[in-house]
Amino acid sequence: MIIVQTPLRISLFGGGTDLPSYFLQEGGCVLNSAIDKYIFVVIKKRFDHMIRVGYTKTEMVECVDQVRHELIREALRKTGISDGVEIATMGDIPSAGSGLGSSSTVTVGSLHAMYTYLGEMHPASCLAEEACEIEIDVLGKPVGYQDQYIAAFGGIRFMEFRPDGTVEVERVPVEEATLRRLDENLMLFYTGKTRKSSTILTEQNANVNDRLPILERMKLQALEARDGLVAGEVHAIGELMHEGWELKKRLASRISNPVIDDMYARARSAGALGGKITGAGGGGFLMLYCPKEKQDEVRGALSDLRELSFHLEGDGSKVIFNYRR
Repeated sequence: MIIVQTPLRISLFGGGTDLPSYFLQEGGCVLNSAIDKYIFVVIKKRFDHMIRVGYTKTEMVECVDQVRHELIREALRKTGISDGVEIATMGDIPSAGSGLGSSSTVTVGSLHAMYTYLGEMHPASCLAEEACEIEIDVLGKPVGYQDQYIAAFGGIRFMEFRPDGTVEVERVPVEEATLRRLDENLMLFYTGKTRKSSTILTEQNANVNDRLPILERMKLQALEARDGLVAGEVHAIGELMHEGWELKKRLASRISNPVIDDMYARARSAGALGGKITGAGGGGFLMLYCPKEKQDEVRGALSDLRELSFHLEGDGSKVIFNYRR
């Protein structure tokens, strides 16, 4: 039996510039971080030749082609596992539409678990690259590259997506005291709404050429935020995040709505310096940057929402149990 733990993520700056429709023309930059909320993938050998897949549903099938969970099906195809296994996924948060990168986390975690089951070691870069191939090239999802890479690498990362298709992943050299302050000042609240990111991202992809100046500024924000963190300027992140949210809302029509706007306005009035809806937008989690001394006031202003307590996570996808016989 193999158990793999893979982190979810928060995207701080530059989200949208990791879409191939943009970065293959202009190059993209993202600043993001893994968090200590996870998806666990379990794989074990079966006595017979059936394939059992457990998630919110349970599947029992005879061959890979019959697996309905498309991410697991394509991971099985990619790794060459054809039969005789049980696979289960379990998550710390709603598994779809959360805005915390759960789909890519499942893909990276599944690949990692399956390769470990086969006795193969693959680096984080390989897991991320193959997860992108599955989601974008094989399944045709209109998603970006950042989620797969942060799930595989973990930590707080600055990523460059280059026009030649290559990806550079850099661990941001943040001092421990600065990292602790950033960790303390970030909050997550569940909006109560999940959504299909593909609807928003399809429109966002179609709008790319009309939004180039906005995306250029969002890309520069990722650079500014990275340099600010290295310099220990934590509170500058909050103001940048507010600007970034105002920019992000202009990328597609469904990124925000009156309900989300009201939540955000209440949080800002109570002391949050900035924030955004995580992921594509439209629902999922509202992330806020708020000085610690103002956080109780923000909690009061958003008392109708459920807060998700979390911390930044230094590790990427990893095997936490490996038993062979």
